[in-house]
Amino acid sequence: MSLPFTSLKAETEVAVLSVLRACYLTKGVQDKFVDRDTMIKADKSPVTVADLSAQALVSLHLLEHFPSDPIIGEEDTEELRANAELRAKVAGLVNDAFEREDGWGRDKTFSEDQILNAIDAGSAPGGPKGRYWTIDPVDGTSGFIRHQQFAVCLALVVDGQVELGVIGCPNLGPEPAKIGEEIMPNGKGVLMVAVKGEGSWSRPLDSATYTRLALPPAPPPSNPLTFLESVEKGHSSHSIQRRIGEVLGVQRASLRMDSQAKYACLARGEGGLYLRIPTKYSGGKDYTEKIWDHAPGALLIAESGGIVSDMHGRPLDFGQGRTLGANDGIVAAGRETHGRALEAVKVALKEAGF
Repeated sequence: MSLPFTSLKAETEVAVLSVLRACYLTKGVQDKFVDRDTMIKADKSPVTVADLSAQALVSLHLLEHFPSDPIIGEEDTEELRANAELRAKVAGLVNDAFEREDGWGRDKTFSEDQILNAIDAGSAPGGPKGRYWTIDPVDGTSGFIRHQQFAVCLALVVDGQVELGVIGCPNLGPEPAKIGEEIMPNGKGVLMVAVKGEGSWSRPLDSATYTRLALPPAPPPSNPLTFLESVEKGHSSHSIQRRIGEVLGVQRASLRMDSQAKYACLARGEGGLYLRIPTKYSGGKDYTEKIWDHAPGALLIAESGGIVSDMHGRPLDFGQGRTLGANDGIVAAGRETHGRALEAVKVALKEAGF
């Protein structure tokens, strides 16, 4: 089945191809290099290899097809340039990844310099005008290390608006999981893609069969409301969010997983509400969200029929540069649930003295 879009067709084809290849690359690194010792020692080296390799892979696609488009990437080459062994490993993984999936690059071999330059191309500042791409090559590093959920994320932003978003989740099943089984790896991977004004679609990693996504206004009785939350307590205020759940009458335990896999699950109706209340409201550090952590997910939810805003109801502003500097927290849900959630946020914050 061909891509179900009429606008941004070239951009979507390149984005999907690059994210598919990056999903296979990162999943291969996870399966081969992440073991029990990695988890015990909190060894981040497999994450470094996967991050750098996936960013290089995606950037090479973008630089070839859209050379005038700036790129905002999470990684740089400082460590790679100082470590010949790491550099050779990354180059090998990138070139091997081009053998996955038919399409541009299968007949090419990229040098270490080309790969380094592709990673360094991701230093754009962003802003309110023009086109640029934003990449999160391994979103959810803790989930990656635990062999749980992580995602490869790519978005095209034009004049501060997200126009195209792709999220690949190598450990998420292509169909919604049974209640209670959403967090653990449950399939061979899924890719979701959204184009502004043309809806959002899902496909298995291994099959170009697209299914349209639709997020209901509120969860049905068969799948009662619960939260999609970050695993790490440093990423969101679990105590404030627990009180929001009490106000909303939530009975189910939260679905805690890393990465924009939360957006992917929500887009197909799992959970019902993605909350990210900053930890500064419960004594933690002040933190400004990065655009690569939310750009594709925000479009995915909007094109599935839901609403994404900050915790005060303001639309997310992707024209501020590399961060969501004009926003505070994240609330994403179906249209009916979103309004109720914003009211519950007000109650919980007022009780906490804000």
